Amino acid sequence: MQDNEVSSFTTRTVHGGDQRSVADNAIFPAIVTSSSFAKRGLDDVPDYAYGRVGNPTRHAYESCLAELEGGSGAIACASGMAATNAVLELLPKDSHILVMAGVYGGTFRLIEDYRGRTAGLEASYVDLNDIAALREQLRDNTRLIWIESPTNPLLELVDLERVARFARDHGLLTCIDNTFCSPWNQRPIEFGIDLVMHSASKYIGGHSDLIGGIVVAADTERLGELRSVAMATGSIQGPFDCYLALRGLKTLSLRMERQAANAETLARFLAEHPRVEAVFYPGLESHPQHELCRRQMRSGGAVVSMKLKAPREAFDTFLGKLKLFVLADSLGGVESMINHSYSMSHGSLNHEQKAAQGISENLFRLSVGIEDIEDLIAELDRALRAL
Repeated sequence: MQDNEVSSFTTRTVHGGDQRSVADNAIFPAIVTSSSFAKRGLDDVPDYAYGRVGNPTRHAYESCLAELEGGSGAIACASGMAATNAVLELLPKDSHILVMAGVYGGTFRLIEDYRGRTAGLEASYVDLNDIAALREQLRDNTRLIWIESPTNPLLELVDLERVARFARDHGLLTCIDNTFCSPWNQRPIEFGIDLVMHSASKYIGGHSDLIGGIVVAADTERLGELRSVAMATGSIQGPFDCYLALRGLKTLSLRMERQAANAETLARFLAEHPRVEAVFYPGLESHPQHELCRRQMRSGGAVVSMKLKAPREAFDTFLGKLKLFVLADSLGGVESMINHSYSMSHGSLNHEQKAAQGISENLFRLSVGIEDIEDLIAELDRALRAL
């Protein structure tokens, strides 16, 4: 969007970025599926030449999300994990990285099972809020701090401004997985973070109908490096999924406002329920990082986690009472979902690794949708009382 006078986030979700279409009177950018683009002569340098290098539909999506995050540009990838891997490709061989303790299981698996073996990558998992621990783990070959805030599924936060300052002081790159927040709820570049990654399959798309990832760069130098990685490795997103993601962005504010409001109301209900042992939600005053949430997030978000006062054998009874909350691996759709973290999102970790992250068998993650909050509360109450 060229008019800098428009500052409203909600308006920019509809009009942000460069959404010009090849049909100049089309309201929505066309899905351009062409793999190659014709040159008009030997000296012609068209905007697009080959689909792996650039695509109009992908550009419209990338430029919109980059504007929403306040970055210089973005690269759209085939999945969230492809986007994570694209960031790790920026690092030289045998690098060391500092990673938020309790990081997403897929990120942990990529680092430990693959990048360590293929690129000599080493990681130290620490509480990024503990600056003394960061300083203690720092090595000569440390190159990156990988942030996740809030974490999955215990919703722990990282003080972004503090970590960014530490990284600058030591010449380190910073990247945050901002999937749980979306740019509606948290804009890490404003706190000094270099790169912002999303699994676009979640809140960006918002309708459980696409797989995608995207990385937004704060400055043009990193953006150029990321584009070179995407072009060389082919970790790009196809035009149809870019179209779906861009379409999802149009309603991001509306969805997130409803989902976050529902989540806070639900968290307060669960915190008082006799069958719930503990509730994890940064929007609650009882959350140990509630003040940090208020400083760097618009709301507590749309995810609530809880521990049940029930044994493992009672879980099927509880889940059997749920119809609106779909038992699923993902999150961020308009429909509410429930996830058993121990066996699903973190199922690839062994028991010791799960215990170290505080993931017990009675922990469930709720991705709260846009349904009527009274219906969601009534259903959960019925299911919990069946335990």
